Amino acid sequence: MTELDGLPARFSSEPVPSGQNADRVLDLLKVMAHLRAPGGCPWDAEQTHRSLAKHLLEEAHEVLEAIDSDDPERLRDELGDLLLQVVFHAEIAREFGHFDMDDIARGTVEKLIRRHPHVFGDVEVASAGEVLVNWERIKEDEKGPRGIDQDIPATLPALARASKVQRRAAGWGFEWRTKEAAIDKLREEVEELAEASPDEAEDELGDVLFAAAAVARRLGVDPESALRRTTNRFALRYESMLARAKDEGVDLESLSEEQLLDYFRSSR
Repeated sequence: MTELDGLPARFSSEPVPSGQNADRVLDLLKVMAHLRAPGGCPWDAEQTHRSLAKHLLEEAHEVLEAIDSDDPERLRDELGDLLLQVVFHAEIAREFGHFDMDDIARGTVEKLIRRHPHVFGDVEVASAGEVLVNWERIKEDEKGPRGIDQDIPATLPALARASKVQRRAAGWGFEWRTKEAAIDKLREEVEELAEASPDEAEDELGDVLFAAAAVARRLGVDPESALRRTTNRFALRYESMLARAKDEGVDLESLSEEQLLDYFRSSR
């Protein structure tokens, strides 16, 4: 018996939402199989999971950029490129008899049902935060005891990795109960950074960033996305400031720190 067998009867009888039939996905699978088959594309045919890894990473980052751009058409295109990578890997695995796209989808459906007992079972939750806590506890039950950072890729961006470690810890009650407490801890770490010696600076800055990630968790904000968007805004305003300075004949290097900041803030 699988998780699917325990679903309410309505689940299997519900119509697929308009615009979400699977015909085009099946077409994509057929096209990829044709590209990999004899007489298809030589480049596609020689690819492996490992050779495609860099493309998967690139496409994921391009999806993030599309999200930040608030451009639905761009997001659609980039999601298509990311889906292509998934289909590519699925086809390679199918050829070797390891698994196929159907296995991927089946496993994902079962995982979603298993980890959403508040939807498909009788568990009650009061907030989205409780959902994430339950998710981590269910994963622990599935995989057995593990280290707090076990299976969390070391190659993740540091803020993203910090958030994931903190979320896992929260699954067992180790987290700030309020945003005020988290912010107080961030202030404390900033004060310690201000007093740090050069030898202590890296560790203290790490504590500040880790505390900032904890604040983000209490606010329901993804720190990686927040920093990415802030960096993008800074870059746009910086370029605007340079263009304005050129038009107005302003020598930025001659400005005091306060004048420079005022000039930056007033540039759009």
